[in-house]
Amino acid sequence: MNDFKELEKTSQNAIDEVRRAIVGKAELLEMIMAAILAGGHVLLEDFPGLGKTMIARSFATALGLDFKRIQFTPDLLPGDITGGYIFNRGESRFDLRQGPVFSNIVLADEINRASPKTQSALLEAMSEGQVTLEGDTMTLPNPFLVLATQNPIEYEGTFPLPEAQLDRFMLKLSVGYPTIEDEREILHRRGNRVDDELTLDPVTSAEEICRMRAIIETVHVDEDLEEYIAKIIHETRKDRRVAVGASPRGSLAFLKISRAHAALQGRDYIIPDDIKRFGTAILSHRIILQPEYWMASKVTDDVIRDAFAKVSVPVVKG
Repeated sequence: MNDFKELEKTSQNAIDEVRRAIVGKAELLEMIMAAILAGGHVLLEDFPGLGKTMIARSFATALGLDFKRIQFTPDLLPGDITGGYIFNRGESRFDLRQGPVFSNIVLADEINRASPKTQSALLEAMSEGQVTLEGDTMTLPNPFLVLATQNPIEYEGTFPLPEAQLDRFMLKLSVGYPTIEDEREILHRRGNRVDDELTLDPVTSAEEICRMRAIIETVHVDEDLEEYIAKIIHETRKDRRVAVGASPRGSLAFLKISRAHAALQGRDYIIPDDIKRFGTAILSHRIILQPEYWMASKVTDDVIRDAFAKVSVPVVKG
């Protein structure tokens, strides 16, 4: 069987399994699946009760991956995330006790409630897939993904994520409220289930995810599309409303997520639409506006829209 068709089928099976727990949100689930295959971390920012935690847990189960949830609070310490060495009195030695970060999918719930010192404990893990404890560097499980959530309306007692950490998230997504039809379906399913919990079945494994990631690395990217990405990123740096534009990590995010999205469609090449689809999700948290625009709404969206409008879409030769 064609590797890309097999990848498309396996990915769709995983999304379908997640949709047993999550009603609607087809586009959101596809974008998260693309991020998982691209090896990127995801920040979910939205109101409470919209299923952010359930989405993370459902993907972990459907993909056959280890899952750990960390509830971020002001008194959480870095060692609560990474673990540390504990003295073993019986054998008079220090034993390593691994923290919850040693898992395939880590849910950092309400990440902005912890102090910056604690938030920074995830920096090395997110960027390099490893943790350094007492001078010893330990590799995290492969694949490794951080799914973080934060509440956009509650600021008291929170610590906004620094730009250096925001930049490490490949995508920033919003779940959004369900439609009336979807909300009725949620009620209908819960009434028929007679239980709050829904058991999902794994459709793949960590080894298969790693193999799928290797396949994605073979997706062809035309030179004109590489230039298209570079020009879009450059436009965010030129805009007079922007103090700091997107970093090269943003352009790499476009490259990786576009490849993953193309593979999800069964293609071994990317097209401009693969890039456009993730414009807001990749750029919205990487653009820092000038101070006079901080209180204005939708300015970041305008900057992103203008950046795409100013760059001509290349015509890729067949």
